[in-house]
Amino acid sequence: MSTAPLDVLILAAGLGTRMRSGTAKALHQLSGRPLIAHVCRTAISLMKTARPIYVVVGHQAEDVRQAVRVEVGESGAVFVTQSEQHGTGDAVMAARDALADANSTLLVLSGDVPLIQPETLAALVQQHRTHRGRGAACTVLTVRLDDPSGYGRIIRDAEGRFERIVEQKDATSEERQVTEINAGVYCFETRSLFPALARVQPVNSQGEYYLTDVPGILRADGEDVSVYLHSDAREVSGINTRVELAEFERLLRFRTLRVLMLNSGVTFIDPHSTYVSPEAQIGRDTVIYPGVHIEGRTVIGEGCEVRPGTRITNSRIGNGVEIRDYCVIVDSDIADRCTVGPFAHLRVNARLDEQVTIGNFVEVKKSRLGQKAKAMHLSYLGDATIGSRTNIGAGTITCNYDGVNKHSTIIEDDVKIGSDTMLVAPVRVGARSMTAAGSVVTEDVPQDTLVAGVPAKMKRKLVGGPPDAPSAVPPPAPDEQGIEEATTNAK
Repeated sequence: MSTAPLDVLILAAGLGTRMRSGTAKALHQLSGRPLIAHVCRTAISLMKTARPIYVVVGHQAEDVRQAVRVEVGESGAVFVTQSEQHGTGDAVMAARDALADANSTLLVLSGDVPLIQPETLAALVQQHRTHRGRGAACTVLTVRLDDPSGYGRIIRDAEGRFERIVEQKDATSEERQVTEINAGVYCFETRSLFPALARVQPVNSQGEYYLTDVPGILRADGEDVSVYLHSDAREVSGINTRVELAEFERLLRFRTLRVLMLNSGVTFIDPHSTYVSPEAQIGRDTVIYPGVHIEGRTVIGEGCEVRPGTRITNSRIGNGVEIRDYCVIVDSDIADRCTVGPFAHLRVNARLDEQVTIGNFVEVKKSRLGQKAKAMHLSYLGDATIGSRTNIGAGTITCNYDGVNKHSTIIEDDVKIGSDTMLVAPVRVGARSMTAAGSVVTEDVPQDTLVAGVPAKMKRKLVGGPPDAPSAVPPPAPDEQGIEEATTNAK
């Protein structure tokens, strides 16, 4: 039985001509992540020791490297370059210098097989290591297809043992009737692999060096070659066209939704029109309506409602939150029992404390709203800190950009901002103050103060101000009466 350490080699050098794309195949997106990222995550889950994975790059090599680093970290991968693409055998040979002295069990994967499961690969490796009690030199993962057209066939001898792999273009008419096909996933012992690989010749219709020739060479040399016949062909299939990419997107999406419904107690009104990232978490008794997209590492708590047309990306949503129709929420944090929307936009680390209400056509960018604050409609709140129980009137804008730099607005607790107020940052509005409708605030407003005008000026102190404030407030002048009503009535 083999006790050699496990290494993983991922082949990701190809362009993927059948994708009809200028983007390398390994970089095409599936459920919001590059294909290569799915394979890397599966590979890392198999590693028992802190060994890097090996990745063969070629087309758009630096972009592929970056996609892998995002998944496994800067030190989690060793990259080798296949300068010219001359087949899978040539791709593995590019890693010879990095792996020849490893004396390891080498699991070879393709960068376009995103659905393969760790359990399947673990079973493949286990069979490889225990074959006939001493382990095999090579193990090939295979499946059976009703229509095997286009795939390499597994040819067995009269006793059912592996004999060789023959590619579709090189197969005889009799060999093309075989339904067991090569899935393109292998285990090798590196001590046997590279000597055999050096003997591969490009004697085929493609003029390429086929990795598929190596098992046959090992078999002819008297080495043991085993076959791991897997039952799920879809799981181990690669993606070669955009049609297949769309089909895999559908399969992965329904796998994700099924797990959330069965294991987490989530309700999807119409699963066929709902998109949820496999990395997302959703709590019990949350209801997701049609047309919702939940992307990235989003976390949604229990007892929430996410209404139609909403998109949530890499955000945290607390318990008992209602997200109304057609909202966009990106990189933001919403605490318990908030209400957002319809048609609201939260982005760039927007933070809502408990029981905040954000209404229709309100944009919140890089801002925090305190408990029970409200911004009901038609406002832009950028680079702002807004206190608890503060009410932002319709049409309010924090004017945070001076043409060169961004500046902050601070609005303290229990403030009432009148409709159509412009807050020209940097500026602070003190606690319990008010701005009249249409005010342009260019200077700090003290606590317990009413300001109005363009630019806004102090009109009077408000009841409940600091100890040195007048104990009685004189009636407003006639031109101030309308100001007070507009401010008080602002929602």
